[in-house]
Amino acid sequence: LQCGGKRYGKKGYFIEPTVLSDVPDDNVCAKEEIFGPVQTIIRFRTVEEVVERANNSVYGLASAVLTHDLDIAMKMSQQLRAGSVWVNCYDIFATQAPFGGYKQSGTGRELGEYGLQQYSEVKTVTIRLSSKNS
Repeated sequence: LQCGGKRYGKKGYFIEPTVLSDVPDDNVCAKEEIFGPVQTIIRFRTVEEVVERANNSVYGLASAVLTHDLDIAMKMSQQLRAGSVWVNCYDIFATQAPFGGYKQSGTGRELGEYGLQQYSEVKTVTIRLSSKNS
């Protein structure tokens, strides 16, 4: 625990922003979606190692890549099994861009054209016309 982790306030279930370092891969904070102000810091040696470890989860809602190298950003964006990949930013949304997860992080998408599909039903109508109408 680098900082935070204490209860915040007297009502509800809130914690201070929390930073954890040297988190093992099998720790719940590394394996599951922690919905709260929690940041884990995990050391790595290669990009391939990061991708393998990140994808070794049943979840895949979102990921972030921080790099100055556009080739690394593109490679990781393609290889990470997450519904959203943010590069050099995080938690940026646009209404025209679909949002949703991979694996057990959900099915379907919100926002964008993909998000509208769940409110639509597709129908095919085929009519054979007599030859005099064609």
